[in-house]
Amino acid sequence: MASESDLNTTTMQRPEATPPVIAVVVPCYNEEDALPISLGRLSEVIDMMEKRGIASSDSFILCVDDGSRDKTWHVIASAHETSSRIKGIALAHNRGHQYALLAGLLTVGPLCDAAISIDADLQDDPLAMIEMVERYLEGAEIVYGVRSSRDTDTWFKRSTAHAFYRFQASMGLDTVYDHADYRLMSSRAIGLLSDYGESNLFLRGIIPQIGLKTAIVGYERATRVAGESKYPLSKMLSFSIDGITSFSSRPIRIIFFVGLALLLLDVAMALYVFSAYFGHDAIPGWTSLMLSTWFLGSLILIALGVVGEYIGKIFIEVKRRPRFALRDSLL
Repeated sequence: MASESDLNTTTMQRPEATPPVIAVVVPCYNEEDALPISLGRLSEVIDMMEKRGIASSDSFILCVDDGSRDKTWHVIASAHETSSRIKGIALAHNRGHQYALLAGLLTVGPLCDAAISIDADLQDDPLAMIEMVERYLEGAEIVYGVRSSRDTDTWFKRSTAHAFYRFQASMGLDTVYDHADYRLMSSRAIGLLSDYGESNLFLRGIIPQIGLKTAIVGYERATRVAGESKYPLSKMLSFSIDGITSFSSRPIRIIFFVGLALLLLDVAMALYVFSAYFGHDAIPGWTSLMLSTWFLGSLILIALGVVGEYIGKIFIEVKRRPRFALRDSLL
């Protein structure tokens, strides 16, 4: 069984005179209904790029089965038998979208000049890949697919999404507004990505840290070609929290300052309590109870903030578990 350590290989770019080999990485989870449609449309886009001379005939599609419980892997295997352009790997068990995407990128890194990641539902416009490759040929090594507008979203989803981006920025995260995981990365960028060894993956935060020359391609988001969304509200909230806690210790620092503010409030509370005590307006025992509750509560919050600051840093570093393992491979 292969692991991610077998895939961390950095490759050099091909000569510019030769059309680049483009790999399209498609994370899949229970996508047996959508995949037959998606693979056909993605193949058509690759054909268009070949005819324009901006992609090699060796370009291919890699489907990453993230431990699906339906017949997703069977669909991938059947497509591979029909066309050598369709390749696939299967994770040993369900690890989540970010791990499946990383596994696909590390797999294709040594095999291509640039890789484009796109979800199997094709809500992201596959035709935008053509412009992404053009930006890559102009020198960009990371090209972000960014939604041109959110007019098709509900008011609630549009408002909460923009609020979350602003909140991320306030927490110190460097992310691209209205960008999901639809992007092109050169093989050099993938090689640099492989050096990031954290287990709490949030690729939208990691990739901007790589640096290199970037570009943005706008597109209109469509509806799913088939199947159901794999990102309900609860999962989106969990993903958002993971993104913040993986890249910023600022929430813990906020807790510390809240505790410090409460400690200052304790001083005012102490004056009031003592005035009530000496003025004989307090119930016996109330003074000691109020002082101990407020004072000790503030000290506990400050202590948790300080300890948490260190635990937050250690927690990210010490866990060196394999992030994924491969069950099957069709390359």
